[in-house]
Amino acid sequence: MSNISLRTLGRALALALPLSLGVIGASAQAPASTSAASSPAKKELVTRLLKLQQPGIESLARQLAEQPAGQLLNQAAPALQNRVAADKREATATAIRADVKKYTDEAIPLVRERAIKLAPATVGTLLEEKFSEDELRQLVTLLESPVYAKYNQLSGEMQKVLLEKLVADTRPSIEPKIRVLEASVGKRLGIQPAAAKPAK
Repeated sequence: MSNISLRTLGRALALALPLSLGVIGASAQAPASTSAASSPAKKELVTRLLKLQQPGIESLARQLAEQPAGQLLNQAAPALQNRVAADKREATATAIRADVKKYTDEAIPLVRERAIKLAPATVGTLLEEKFSEDELRQLVTLLESPVYAKYNQLSGEMQKVLLEKLVADTRPSIEPKIRVLEASVGKRLGIQPAAAKPAK
């Protein structure tokens, strides 16, 4: 499993943890028919919740903006090897990285800004509809608690240690399966496998 896969999975878990605790998990506990009337107090609590969830919203926006660039890079890698002369590969790769950086520098702030603006009318409306004022107050108390903040700060470290161990533990089982898959796909495409490197 590559470092890119590890970072991508880690990013997805980092996003899922606070959002699931703050909104999705709590929503599952709320009765489906709850449709408490809105009030200024509820609106204030929802505003506070959205502020607390802003890092997760921004992370979601970043992931959404980066996804097309990541897919394009994945598609470009084989083409770089197969279609670009060996002496021009490094320069071409550098130019592609610069193009991707230009795209992400422009796209990420734009998507992040839109996500923050859309959150009150989407997530905020859902929170107002599904939660009572008392439930919203409990959520705010939980998310503002120093214990939760401490737990949340550890989320990256928790994911890192789990993922490192998971990759190490599954590598012996997964790598042979990946080689079999690569050989099978290569055979179907008429691509000769690379010569095996001699064992040291």
